Parts: sequence; C-alpha cells; structure tokens
Amino acid sequence: MNKFLRSHRIVTVQRELANTVSGSYWCFCVEYIDQASKPSSSSPFPQKKGERIDYKDTLSESDFAVFSKIRDLRKELALAESIPVYTICTNDQLAQMVLKRCSSLSSLREISGFGEAKAQKYGTRFLELLGTFFNNEAKHETSGTTDVINRHG
Repeated sequence: MNKFLRSHRIVTVQRELANTVSGSYWCFCVEYIDQASKPSSSSPFPQKKGERIDYKDTLSESDFAVFSKIRDLRKELALAESIPVYTICTNDQLAQMVLKRCSSLSSLREISGFGEAKAQKYGTRFLELLGTFFNNEAKHETSGTTDVINRHG
C-alpha cells in the first residue's frame, strides 16, 4: 500500500476498522488523481514521476519567502485538523499561489486541484497571508514609480 501511496497523488485517505465473524480488518478508501488520464499539468515546474522540486532553486528569493510562510500556514491548518498537509494542498499548488499572486477565491480555484471546497474552507486564510506580502510589494512598486516621476518631473 505504501508503494501505491508514494506513486500517486493522494487526495484523501479514509480508514475504518471492520469487525466480522472471522476477525477484524482495516478497510481503506483512497481517493487519488490518476496521472495517466489527466492532461499535462498546468504547473510551471517540470516534473518527472518521483522527482522532487527544490522550490528554493525554482522561485525567486522573495517568492520563496512567501512560499515558506504559506507552507507554514498549511502545516498549522493540517495540525489543527489532524490531517496530512498534502490533503490541504501540494507544494506545487502553494508555489502557483505565489507565482500567480492570488488575491481572490476565484484565482485560487484556477489552480489545478484547488477547487471550490478547498477555496471555501482554506482560501480566506491563504489570501489573508498572501495579501500581507503582495500588498507590501505593491506599495514598494508604487513608491518606486513615484520616485522616478519626481526625479524626471
């Protein structure tokens, strides 16, 4: 079972102890994304099966700082619900949130695998944190533009 779990993108795992006349057994229901039937990923990061991406190398320094903060939030949310972090969202989905500068629930829903249910359940928390970084970024860009105008004006 571990080999199967490692080789597929797992969405949820449910387990239940079944008691029968002949004994007790664990039953597992695994919901996963079938990579073979899925069209090519919309991820900007090239992936080969089983290959791990080092987001510190693929994201800019400032984007990786945001990525790290929202990864910490994901961990906090997962611990609060006693679920694995990947059931909330994957590292690739976190990286896409950063790269797309998500600022609304609709922009989160555009990320592959981050649908309506996840957007409703976790979206506000992610957007609040993303907003603190991207609002600061916009202020710096605006002040830089103002400086240029003043020097040339």
